[in-house]
Amino acid sequence: MAIVISLLIAFIIIFIVSDQPMEAIHSLLLGPLSSMRNFGTVIEMMIPITFTGLAVSIMFQAAQFNLASEGSFFMGAVAAAAVATKLSLPPVLSIMVCLLVGAVAGAFVCAIPAILKARFNASEMVSSLMLNYVVLFLGLFILNFFLRDPSFGMLASFPLPDGSKLIHFIPKTRIHAGLFIAVVLVIVTYLFLYKTKSGYSIRTLGQNAKFAHYSGIGVGGAIVSSQMIGGAVAGLGGSVELLGMYDRFQWTSLPGYGWDGVIIAILARNKPQYVPLAAFFLAYLRIGSGIMARVTDVPSELIIIIQSIMIMLITAQALLGKLKHKLVVKETIANGNPS
Repeated sequence: MAIVISLLIAFIIIFIVSDQPMEAIHSLLLGPLSSMRNFGTVIEMMIPITFTGLAVSIMFQAAQFNLASEGSFFMGAVAAAAVATKLSLPPVLSIMVCLLVGAVAGAFVCAIPAILKARFNASEMVSSLMLNYVVLFLGLFILNFFLRDPSFGMLASFPLPDGSKLIHFIPKTRIHAGLFIAVVLVIVTYLFLYKTKSGYSIRTLGQNAKFAHYSGIGVGGAIVSSQMIGGAVAGLGGSVELLGMYDRFQWTSLPGYGWDGVIIAILARNKPQYVPLAAFFLAYLRIGSGIMARVTDVPSELIIIIQSIMIMLITAQALLGKLKHKLVVKETIANGNPS
């Protein structure tokens, strides 16, 4: 309902500001389906934000508002680039090592605010926000002094060997094998959170930290493990994005996929099984808005309005649900105690 309402509001805005509203709406809703290239771009954008959406969902399930998935994604790509360009490994082994090292790098980034929270009760939100920029400049240092190709016309690493790249399997698109990795990871994340003892500990911590403590769950361990696992997923996503979409590492700023992961987690209600749907929806809207901006007089920034309205409505629904729960409890207590 929140999504439908936000789209209706967007349509109203289009009718107000556009001289060709029907064409704009048609481009927004059906533009991504107009060609295989456009639809392929949707899937290409969906892949990295699926990883960051899963990463944020794991951490939010534990009520740990760690926002370092952006830095983990970036550092995962840096680590993968370092392995791919500095180590001469056989093709399949090279990909596996790049992905593994990227996941480890991502876990290390998110472990810092996690340990600060578990040891000193420092706000993981504040420390992770600041950490993202530390990671950015650390990555640029590594790129500039260890990975840079001096013969290239801009700041970039040496070319990635062909044996370290993920294959593209659909003609006229750049859809790569990272899509299958994302699908497998969604299943694994779901099974971990809902079918294992560690996943139960993380979810219990998120629902009630005091209950988790008194029931014998190691709260500190759950805090650290949830954020490290989320960071590993984000770091894996960064390495997948690099190996699937680029010939070199050449990011000079944070790519923004970690912030998209927060939006995806909110839309998916932190449930991993819904993350791919939320990621596809967001990617579809963004590609549609880009097509709309090219062929009509409606700017692509309209998608920011849609995202903002959706987040506000979903958040309001959660807040109103808690208020309703309190009122029900209060009414129940009043009815059970006539005095």
